[in-house]
Amino acid sequence: MLDIKFIRENPEKVKKAAQNKNVKVDIDKILSLDKKKIDLQTKVELLRKEKNQTAKKKDVIKGKKIKKMLQDLEPQLLEASEELLELMYHVPNIPADDVKIGKSDKENEIIKTHGEKSKFDFKLKDHTQIGKELDLIDSERAGKVSGSRFTYLKNQAVLLEFALVQFLMNKLSKKGFVPMIPPVLEKMSTAKGTGYFEALNDDAYHTRQDEMVLVGTSEQSIVPYYMDEIIQDKLPKKFVGFSTCFRREAGSYGKDVSGIMRQHQFDKVEMVIFANPKESEKIHQEILKIEEEIMQELGFTYQVSKMCTGDLGMPATKKFDIEVWMPSQEKYRELTSCSNCTDFQARRLNIKFKDKDGKNKFVHILNGTGLAIGRTLVAILENHQQVDGSVKIPKVLQKYCGFTEISPK
Repeated sequence: MLDIKFIRENPEKVKKAAQNKNVKVDIDKILSLDKKKIDLQTKVELLRKEKNQTAKKKDVIKGKKIKKMLQDLEPQLLEASEELLELMYHVPNIPADDVKIGKSDKENEIIKTHGEKSKFDFKLKDHTQIGKELDLIDSERAGKVSGSRFTYLKNQAVLLEFALVQFLMNKLSKKGFVPMIPPVLEKMSTAKGTGYFEALNDDAYHTRQDEMVLVGTSEQSIVPYYMDEIIQDKLPKKFVGFSTCFRREAGSYGKDVSGIMRQHQFDKVEMVIFANPKESEKIHQEILKIEEEIMQELGFTYQVSKMCTGDLGMPATKKFDIEVWMPSQEKYRELTSCSNCTDFQARRLNIKFKDKDGKNKFVHILNGTGLAIGRTLVAILENHQQVDGSVKIPKVLQKYCGFTEISPK
């Protein structure tokens, strides 16, 4: 959430930012409601003060008049406040000055490439075929049980998933991240604080009987960890969470619908950092560096993309994606991302810290994908496949999974 004072002083900048992020929100209505709220608040506060003075003087007649006026104005103030807050939730964060203005992911900037694209002197298989032949993936039986875009992982694929999680937890723990398994269900009122649930088609699964939502990424339930608190510990506070995630994936199509590239249920390792505002830009670069280290240790060829304004989403002021080469599709596909959300989420969730002068200020919150496990398995199966039908396991994972390759039975 943006500071209402910032919106008052920079209405045109906020309008332009929303336009560049493809977000429709009525800034003029927000300013009008803000003025109405201030006027009502001033009147209510004066009447309350006058009511107290009247009570001391024991002026019953005047006290009744003031009480009646308050009974009329207080509901109006509450209504204006709630309407203003709801509109404020739809105002996106301001993109950083160095973010390119663009409408969609087609206008993102490729700022770096690493490695050589995989080359094969035999007929290439996609991960779906490999997974079936090696008895690693069973989507057909999962379809009977749960419907399309669900999967049973089996045999070495399961061990490989846990190897990936152990690898990341060990690596990130050494870098000061606190391991965490967060809830996968959270209250809708809390979830809105992260900035991902404003649209009616928010792509999330909602429970029927109570206002709960299943997380689409671990970040959504880690970010509120310090909700309504002043962080007493020294910043930055770094967490790495593992969780199962759930998304409707409305609108996805083509090859993504088969296999495990884009599922309704998937596992993910996510980094979340609560930072001093003065350090958040530097920490954003550190997260990107960690993500690149992970890609390189797994032996992936990848490119780093810097998101344009239209592909940033509501909370982020700047965002980078790392896209890994997928040989069966002959294209790079997103595997990790990292975002600086500045104080946007902290304002919504009321998360503060004490600065060196002892003043309470909003923290900056950043996030970065450790790995989306399903897509990582796709990248391993496709990039490390061999002519005899086996798949080589990246060296960094071998000590965690206990095997060096997956061979046909």
